[in-house]
Amino acid sequence: MVSEHSAPQAPLIARDRLAQLLSAARAQHVCIVGDAMLDLYLRGDVDRISPEAPVPVVRVRERRQALGGAANVAQNVAALGARCDLVAVVGEDRAGETLRGMLAGGGMADRSLVTVTRPTTTKTRVMARSQQLVRFDEEDDADLHGLDVARVLAAIEAAMPDATALVFEDYNKGVLVPEVIEGAVAMARAKGIPIVVDPKYRNFFAYRGATVFKPNRRELESALGAAVDLEHPEALPATFARLGVQYLLLTLGERGMALVDADGDVHRVPTTAREVYDVVGAGDTVTAYLAAMLGAGASALESAIIANYAAGVEVGKLGAATVSADEVLDAYDRHVRDS
Repeated sequence: MVSEHSAPQAPLIARDRLAQLLSAARAQHVCIVGDAMLDLYLRGDVDRISPEAPVPVVRVRERRQALGGAANVAQNVAALGARCDLVAVVGEDRAGETLRGMLAGGGMADRSLVTVTRPTTTKTRVMARSQQLVRFDEEDDADLHGLDVARVLAAIEAAMPDATALVFEDYNKGVLVPEVIEGAVAMARAKGIPIVVDPKYRNFFAYRGATVFKPNRRELESALGAAVDLEHPEALPATFARLGVQYLLLTLGERGMALVDADGDVHRVPTTAREVYDVVGAGDTVTAYLAAMLGAGASALESAIIANYAAGVEVGKLGAATVSADEVLDAYDRHVRDS
């Protein structure tokens, strides 16, 4: 077993196999169910303190919008060259219209979005000198119920015939209630397609039957109420029995990731990032690549390795960004060259 404090080389996949899987991923169709959001970035300069209150005055120089949450997973699937259905909710508001327009601009269909009577989740970040000063969240994160749940399930059912993988992207914004999770898992299992879960605390134990369950270590330990010791994995089979999933993929920050199977075997996937500029959206990139690779026939370990290369590219970009297949190949080649 590898110590957490060592720095092993990232596991390598043969370049021909990597290229084959990236090519096969373009034929995949990923159904993404979860919380879509619109990210707004206001960037500017701070030259003075307000005379009205002891706060900095930001003179805005740039305004940028980006897809966030499940919508960022969708655009990463699209950047890979694959197709997707994004099953999420938006409001009857300008942010919802903007989100739909951005999906269309990125070559993604909005046919699976469900319009509800709540605001589209919007996060506004005010930035100065690459530092985030404040974030404003506009949202209603209460659980969906009644007719809205039925409409989300109908959208999943309509998307499922084309799907080769299913993703749950949970940000605790109310879409992934137990009825939606259980219904979608049943549809995916009946079709025999892989299921990737990026969970949050509300329904952490509701994803029985998933293929890869991808919490970060803090989330897993908080849900279990106990530390997770990867050096002594004797207790891990009990964790798997409680979760009911095939694999755990734990994100470990600068230490990369660890793929754990139900027998307690741990496969380390150290980070390949050359420069970490912004970690926002890296988890969404990993989720997108995991689903597309599993759909393309990759093993869980191969999928984790490829997703790790994609994450290494993403953290070198500002904000929630996409990663193409060519960028993954370039990252692989650089890593081989530098090893």
